[in-house]
Amino acid sequence: MQLYPINAGNFKLDGGAMFGVVPKSLWQRTNPADNNNMIDIAARCLLIEDGNRLILVDTGMGNKQSDKFYGYYFLWGDDTIDKSLAKYGFHRDDITDVFMTHLHFDHCGGSIQWNKDKTGYEPAFKNAHFWSNTGHWQWATQPNRREKASFLKENILPMEDSGQLKFTSLPDDRILKDSQLGFDIFFADGHTDKQMIPMINYKGKTICFMADLLPTMGHLPLPFVMGYDTRPLLTLDEKEVFLNMAADQGFYLFLEHDAHHEIISVKHTEKGVRLNEIYTCKDIFN
Repeated sequence: MQLYPINAGNFKLDGGAMFGVVPKSLWQRTNPADNNNMIDIAARCLLIEDGNRLILVDTGMGNKQSDKFYGYYFLWGDDTIDKSLAKYGFHRDDITDVFMTHLHFDHCGGSIQWNKDKTGYEPAFKNAHFWSNTGHWQWATQPNRREKASFLKENILPMEDSGQLKFTSLPDDRILKDSQLGFDIFFADGHTDKQMIPMINYKGKTICFMADLLPTMGHLPLPFVMGYDTRPLLTLDEKEVFLNMAADQGFYLFLEHDAHHEIISVKHTEKGVRLNEIYTCKDIFN
């Protein structure tokens, strides 16, 4: 098995929204804001090369939305999925599976693109299966009013129309062992219903793709919960369970949204689970 970081692009989000009720005087120490109170955000995806399978975890925003839409998110940098794949000698047509942690637009938008004539939509990975789960699919296709703006039908429905959509099993408890993708999955419901956190066994290490359970290193303290979360008190409990497990078992936490820190480990302290070490992907994947 080989792992590769795939940067689908960078953008900015409001720091207050990203940290909920936590005062700016606290969160700006780790996530400094610009003059518009916006903080740097990455869409750092993960490519898993495992035998004959190439599994891409999340796909970023994509490029099919309007200039007005992207204007809300202050895109920066020149990273794209295609450039990142090419860096490692791959093409999007090589991808066999696209695993979506959840279906918010900044995690799955790159899965679907305009067709050649721009008259409709088609899969951006024509040879891949798209993986979700039945619980989250229902949540996303029948969205509540809180999340409706994050579940864009043009990102979601074409997956089903293509015939390439597949669903993982659902766990009896929090963790699905030995999923169809070859890794364990931690299910979390605080951010959105049935978000999936891959836990990948890689050369004796456990690499956890943290998605929106832990968006950035700055979100390590338990109360540092995003304003976007639909059930913030549940997120508190889920973070506590996961971070304690990560500290106990020495997990490596791959940060999808932290533009400046790629992977971290954590440890137990008198204040709870806190940062242990910061790593680059090269440190861990080579």
